[in-house]
Amino acid sequence: MRRQPPRDILPPQKHYFCFMQGLYIHIPFCKKACHYCDFHFSTSQYFRPSVMKAMEKELQLQQNFLPHKTFDTVYFGGGTPSLLTEKELQSLLENVHKNFSLSPAAEITLEANPDDLSSEKLKALKKIVNRLSIGIQSFDEKVLHRLNRLHTAAQAEVCVQEAQETGFENISIDLIFSIPHHPLKNVLLDAEKAIALQPQHLSVYSLTVEKDTVFGRWARQGKFQEAEESESALQFENIIQALETAGFEQYEISNFAKPQKHSVHNSNYWNESHYLGIGPGAHSYSGELRQSNVANNAAYIKSIEKEIIPCEQEWLTRENKINEFIFTRLRTQQGCDAGMLKKRFGYDAQPAAAPLIEKGLLSQHGEIILLTKKGKLMADAVASQMFV
Repeated sequence: MRRQPPRDILPPQKHYFCFMQGLYIHIPFCKKACHYCDFHFSTSQYFRPSVMKAMEKELQLQQNFLPHKTFDTVYFGGGTPSLLTEKELQSLLENVHKNFSLSPAAEITLEANPDDLSSEKLKALKKIVNRLSIGIQSFDEKVLHRLNRLHTAAQAEVCVQEAQETGFENISIDLIFSIPHHPLKNVLLDAEKAIALQPQHLSVYSLTVEKDTVFGRWARQGKFQEAEESESALQFENIIQALETAGFEQYEISNFAKPQKHSVHNSNYWNESHYLGIGPGAHSYSGELRQSNVANNAAYIKSIEKEIIPCEQEWLTRENKINEFIFTRLRTQQGCDAGMLKKRFGYDAQPAAAPLIEKGLLSQHGEIILLTKKGKLMADAVASQMFV
């Protein structure tokens, strides 16, 4: 359903950053459902050929969504993109090139599960992508079983080593903490093992229990209890310290990288860069509106066959833009520029920031407002207190 822009939408804003554009391609298929995941996916491969064909068609239909037709990043997310064959991935990229352009140094990332990354698969992927984001989550066999992951800890280590031997020089590892019955010493062991593998990037997420997941259903039945907030905070503090000691910088709340190895694509989301999302469940942002595709494979295929993009659109108001600016910028190491906020939107952040600074949740350096170490442990709550 398409919605008309509201009357109070702001006119196009002058850009204060060097904006980039990203392309996100959502692959909605998995071998198995992880107990914590609430992203759109299907364990049935029945619609896979039709979805792939529809995504190629959507690339054509979405040519004019963004003001420019050049992408600086391509990100295959999911779901499990590493399920795709070399031929399927190549076909998608060929259609990207037919309808858009890629910058010469474009970052092309593929999310992957360790159990998919055989040495043969890695050699094939090396011809297509230049960055891997590997969903390891933990090196503890009991935790992997609890999360309903398919791979083993041994597979996780081997696949990273083989990816490096294949020539990948930009590898990210995903880890999850705040898992019930996974104590601090085990969490730190996960971090140590990840560091020892020498990836360029780490994404570290606190386990969240979403209502439509297995963990969410178990929680409602009293079969699952989330870790205490104090324990979760302690674990995160120790992870941050371990990674910073190992030379990683926390450039965003959940993301750590070696120098010059930040995720360019993910940084687009935090710096107001525009992006186009392709596939069922994918999201797009043009600067003035957000668009979300239907999260249903059959409905997506049917609509694209009629050359209709099955999406909802939300035109952003001044208040939306202010709140998103605060929320995204506070998450980054650059912080929220109060001067820019006032210049662009006429919003004075100082009255809202002052009590948070007094509580030690924020610090201010000139016009830049930053989360403190304490504030990083409750970033979303702090940001919401600054909203319009």
